[in-house]
Parts: sequence; structure tokens; C-alpha cells
Amino acid sequence: MPVSEQPLAERIARVLAGAAHSSNAEGSDPSAGDKVDRSWREHMNQAIAVLHTMREPDQSMATAGDPEAWAKMVETAIAEAEQNERA
Repeated sequence: MPVSEQPLAERIARVLAGAAHSSNAEGSDPSAGDKVDRSWREHMNQAIAVLHTMREPDQSMATAGDPEAWAKMVETAIAEAEQNERA
């Protein structure tokens, strides 16, 4: 299974930045990559909020895997994001 080199919160923040800027979503830029690279940090609070929502798996997710492991992984992503925000 592939493992990302980017922290989960950063990936979420980049998706949110892309949605804000790209014409493929809510934005108007047909090539928003540079804007995303410059602005994703502005979306970290939103990304952390998404992670807080993701801490508890839904019933389907819990049935498919280990809910405690999921919660630990998401809590780790939250802690890392919050620590990086303070730095």
C-alpha cells in the first residue's frame, strides 16, 4: 500500500485550496497549482476541523477495519497539524 510523504492535514488543506481556486471546483483558475502551493496554509484550520470530524469512523468503516486504529491515526494527524501550526 502506498504511503504519502505529505501529512494528512496538508493534503486536506491543499484540496480545500484547490477547491477555492480551481475552475474544476468553485474557483475560476483553469491552472491553479501555483495558487494552491502559495495558499494551502491558509486552509489549515479548516483541514484540522475536517480531521476532528473524521476521528470517529462510521458504521461501515468500523465494520471494515479497526476503529481504534483509525481513531489513533486521525488523532496523530491532528496532533501533528496542531504542533506545526504552533511552530
